[in-house]
Amino acid sequence: MTLPHRSAAPALARPAAYGSRPVQRPAVPGPRPAVQHPMAARPMAGHPMAAGQPMQRPAPRPAVSFLTVTEVAAIMRVSKMTVYRLVHGGEMAAVRVGRSFRVPEPAVREYLAGARTDVA
Repeated sequence: MTLPHRSAAPALARPAAYGSRPVQRPAVPGPRPAVQHPMAARPMAGHPMAAGQPMQRPAPRPAVSFLTVTEVAAIMRVSKMTVYRLVHGGEMAAVRVGRSFRVPEPAVREYLAGARTDVA
């Protein structure tokens, strides 16, 4: 059993996306004409690439490792509730990620350095 071959049908216009013009596509495949984006011709004022200046990379940031509340509690040898009290009280810096907290490792060192007391 053989299937009938289809003849080349004319191309149908596709609906345009929001904010763009409809594009007529050729019925025969082939090279597409180069279309320049309307915003590409306009240089942006104050942008480094507008005046032909090379882009400068920002300075690399030092890597900061974050600890969970459980890890901080183990380092300090206190309960997790004590760490939560320190974070909520603003005595120890922390970042909220979703429903949990992450404490930067330098914040733990700073807290421990400032919490030392001399006993006579």
